[in-house]
Amino acid sequence: MFGDFGSFKIINKINLYASKTIKSNKKKIVLCVPNTLIHFFKNKIRAKRIFLGAQNCHYHESYGAFTGSVSASMLKNIGAEYIILGHSENRIEGDTNQMIKKKIRSSLNKKLNVIFCIGETHKEKKMGRTFFVLRKQIKESIEKKFNLNKIIIAYEPIWSIGSNKIPKISELKKIIKVIKKDFKKILKTKKEPKVLYGGSVNPKNIGLFSLSNEIDGFLIGGASQSSKKFIDIIKNYYK
Repeated sequence: MFGDFGSFKIINKINLYASKTIKSNKKKIVLCVPNTLIHFFKNKIRAKRIFLGAQNCHYHESYGAFTGSVSASMLKNIGAEYIILGHSENRIEGDTNQMIKKKIRSSLNKKLNVIFCIGETHKEKKMGRTFFVLRKQIKESIEKKFNLNKIIIAYEPIWSIGSNKIPKISELKKIIKVIKKDFKKILKTKKEPKVLYGGSVNPKNIGLFSLSNEIDGFLIGGASQSSKKFIDIIKNYYK
């Protein structure tokens, strides 16, 4: 919950930097902004290196008696191409795996790319239940008949978010390998998902993550509120 129309200067600086330095179409920057800003930013971005997305939606696919809610259809119509679903903050507010599954289904039906967040709490980690929790979240939220090509997994250990604590790289590599393996096994597919890491990613620690080939990208939180920090993350990762 951050930003207003004036925040376009942040987007614009990132976009200008990306347009000059990122030449490969395989590398993407996706900014998932508040719903109030999607259409405005979409119309303002020119040399496009940035894709826009939303941070959540209601599980009901189109219109309905859900005051204050926004559907995947409405988000698609105002220019969203991606959507974050299952974020830990939304889970804390009451999103269950079953509810997230409905949201994923409705988003895929509207041709949105889904960034699906999974992660364990500190208590679950201490109890050695990390892999159990991650498997359960995947199994109960995604169906085999979904368009798996449009689902990106974001591993965000809840204990790491905003804490400046990150997993050991060896531990993170193992977890992401297991996520990819379990995804293919649970959904009976040969398609290996892209897996992002999210949790206290900043310009100082981003270099550590370059040691892991398993990570396909990053879900960046607080640091995305500053164009300098965001650009420094990109610079420091590709040093």
